[in-house]
Amino acid sequence: MLIDALWRNCVLHDVFGSTGFLGRYLVSKLGKVGTQVVTPYRDEDEARHLKLMGDLGQIVRMEWDMRDEQSIAECLRHSDTVYNLVGRDYPTKNFNYEDVHIAGPERIARIAAENGVSRFIQVSHLNADVNSPSKFYATKAEGENRVRDIFPNATFIRPSAMYGAEDKFLNNMAIWSIWWKLNNAETTVRPVHVLDVAQALSNLLNLPKVSGVVNLPGPSTLTYQYLLDLVSSVTLRPPSKAPTLPKNVAEAIASVGKTVWWPALSPDEVARRFINDSEVAGDWSTVGMAEPSEIEDHAITYLRRYRSSANYVRPVEFPPRPVLTASAE
Repeated sequence: MLIDALWRNCVLHDVFGSTGFLGRYLVSKLGKVGTQVVTPYRDEDEARHLKLMGDLGQIVRMEWDMRDEQSIAECLRHSDTVYNLVGRDYPTKNFNYEDVHIAGPERIARIAAENGVSRFIQVSHLNADVNSPSKFYATKAEGENRVRDIFPNATFIRPSAMYGAEDKFLNNMAIWSIWWKLNNAETTVRPVHVLDVAQALSNLLNLPKVSGVVNLPGPSTLTYQYLLDLVSSVTLRPPSKAPTLPKNVAEAIASVGKTVWWPALSPDEVARRFINDSEVAGDWSTVGMAEPSEIEDHAITYLRRYRSSANYVRPVEFPPRPVLTASAE
């Protein structure tokens, strides 16, 4: 009872998906603000680093399961704001896209509403569309609809592909460039820095309630070919000579890859390599921010590790940006 009384007097925020790529940066931002943050986790080892992101007792780690409603209720029953960052790039035998992007957000939103949570912030994707050929994008959009039915004034954050220290974007391009050459590497993308997105999410707490969709794309539209050239220029490795695989061949290889235990490329990720990022305007001013930073401003920070010792401190010369004249989709 004493703990309940103390928590009722605190400003408390809940970050589902706190152990993920974006989640750790959001928790760090919230910790600096001074609020108390609940960080639900599935694996204790994946949550240990979060404890250092706030003062003693500020970061509250709690074990949860997406299918266990009682554990969800225990995590959020004292919260003022709930962030849901839970997502899945590829389906697994235990959790498919529908489980993570539709049923999960709907369950969390329903339990949050039952416990009097006043603000719900759902992280989606810039390309969320119920009619998308990608199940990832389609289920992201359907998840938004389910949350909206429960929280009509919810905030839906739609970032584009994010890059950063632990990303699956620049790092994968440096290691597995063949998978980024699909569609002749002509697909366009609007990469955004993960720290910019985390700051935008943190800013929402100090702004009047923002309802509806907030699009957070990067400042520039780039092709995968330009990004591959950028990675090559920063790592000082020669451009990959890997062939461009036909879509059906890539899908067949990805289907076989599903049999391994580690996260390999899925057929849906192959489909996404052929879908251009939406050209919808960014809503950065809505979250109190100017234009986000360009990818060239941070590329060396995240790609220097791939240089040889002889080239470690050499300056960077970026390739010229191409002029986009037509849709690659």
